[in-house]
Amino acid sequence: MFTGIVEELGEVTAVEKLADASRFRLRGRVVTEGAKHGDSIAVNGVCLTVVDLGDGEFTADVMAETLDRSSLGALDTGSRVNLERPMAVGGRLGGHIVQGHVDGTGHIVERRISENWEIVKVSLPAHLSRYVVEKGSITVDGVSLTVVDAGTDYFTISLIPTTLALTTLGIKEPGDPVNLEVDVIAKYVERLLGNTAREPGEPVR
Repeated sequence: MFTGIVEELGEVTAVEKLADASRFRLRGRVVTEGAKHGDSIAVNGVCLTVVDLGDGEFTADVMAETLDRSSLGALDTGSRVNLERPMAVGGRLGGHIVQGHVDGTGHIVERRISENWEIVKVSLPAHLSRYVVEKGSITVDGVSLTVVDAGTDYFTISLIPTTLALTTLGIKEPGDPVNLEVDVIAKYVERLLGNTAREPGEPVR
């Protein structure tokens, strides 16, 4: 379980393309401190399992399902990534409940720069729009954020200087993909109510 509070801006140091998966090596001295084989680390909001560790770097295997449903397949050597360790039991929930299970991807549509913050417009897949509400929570590339405006095919977020400086959201440009995870509570409520809001023909998840 994560909170969407990014601990470190890391870097991809190597990518090995396999037949039906990829193996990433990532640098992150903060998140690897005290980590061990089998631990979880969120990379751009995707929960990955640590395979090997050494000298402030770790490797993780990413299966085809994850590559298909997230933007990790677009990463290459030198790409910057948001890194977060799981929340410790008894720790503060600074953001919101984040599972590290990406629901889909969007892309940066527009950036509007203000004096003290920046408004970013992000495209929203149709099947996720019902879970995104004004002033609700959403995770973008692993960052817990509050929705400013929610449209049928987009939403906007307001980024403070700290977020711009310490996460990939400060360097993403229009057209760049981002991983999206909606609030899991909304999905559970929908399921309990019988999925009455499902689109025709959409499978029950």
